Order: sequence, then structure tokens, then C-alpha cells
Amino acid sequence: MTLLLGDIVPDFNADTTTGPISFHDWIANEWAFFFSHPADFTPVCTTEMGRTSQLASEFAKRGVKPIGLSTDTTEEHLKWIEDVNDTQNTTLRFPIVADPDCKIAALYEMIHPGESATAAVRSVFIIDPDKKLRLSMTYPMSVGRNFDEIIRVIDALQTGDVKGVALPADWRPGDRAIILPSVSNAEAHVKFPQGFDEIRPYLRTVDIDVA
Repeated sequence: MTLLLGDIVPDFNADTTTGPISFHDWIANEWAFFFSHPADFTPVCTTEMGRTSQLASEFAKRGVKPIGLSTDTTEEHLKWIEDVNDTQNTTLRFPIVADPDCKIAALYEMIHPGESATAAVRSVFIIDPDKKLRLSMTYPMSVGRNFDEIIRVIDALQTGDVKGVALPADWRPGDRAIILPSVSNAEAHVKFPQGFDEIRPYLRTVDIDVA
């Protein structure tokens, strides 16, 4: 199964470092940052787990719940978390899914044979409260994720949903947004009474409040 943007992500039941979960129930009415890593007790993964933990307050203020996965056991995860906390100066509290039989990794196509037959690559899934996939990214095993980009794209997705706009390249909160081509100028004047700039008929930019 190929998981496409807008699809409802597969549900699953699994053991985690914080107890058993049913994935859809665990997400509840929040956003989820679901990410895989190749293996416990590996260097790049240790930094990524630590960085996710360090950003706990940033995820929380956006209503986003992080959850990791690797094809290791819960017991291995719990031992590894001690190393993550010690080496990355943090206290990791989010759940890490145990997937020693690779069933969940296969369900989400996290196993790429060109990288490994048993270890998950660095997959990223941003999932909204309706359990729909809003963004996916895949990094190779040797390269850690850009967490600034993960936070940025969550901001962009949530802003686009609330304001009904598109966001340009490298957009960050406070930057100008783009009016959707499906919105006529007459509609845009009503929707954006603060005014907007028409650079081209198809490219109109507007200031928005993202507070």
C-alpha cells in the first residue's frame, strides 16, 4: 500500500515505552509527528531522539504529539532512553513504538531494501487530527533530520488550515502568505480586508496574523 497525502493513515495496536496504544485513539484530536529510526543505540538516532525531546514544549504549543518507532523491542528502547537522556541532556517522555517483527514498518513502508532489509529508514509522517497524512519525508540512515523544517512545516500546515492560504518557499510565521488561485479578487477583498498585493494574476501576497 502506498500512503498518499490526504489518506487516512493506517491504525495499529502496539506496545510502546509508555504502554500499549491503539494509534488512532492515541492521536485523539491532536496532530502527530510519527517518525522512524533505524535502530536503538546508534549515533544519529540518539541525536534525533534527543532533539525531539528537547523540542517537547514547541510540539506541545502546536498541539502535536511526537511518537517514534524502530524495529527493536520495548526493553531495548527503555535501556536506550537512558543513554539518550544522558548524552543529549534531556528527559525523553514521548512514546517509542516497539516493532521487532517489522509489521508496522512494513505497513508504513519504512523498510527500504536499498538501505536495509530489516531496519527502518528515517521516515517522517505529519498527521492531522482527522488522522490524515499531511506531509511525509524520508531521510537516509546516514543523515539526521532537520527539525527546524519539521517545526516550520507544521506551522505552515496549521496556518494554511486556519487562514485558508498557501505558504511560499521558506515561509516562516510573520512572512507574507499567498492567496489561493481559487479565490477571486472580489472574494479576496472580503476575506482579506487588510489588502493584498497582486504581483501577477496568479500570485497575490497578503499579510496574515498567525498569533
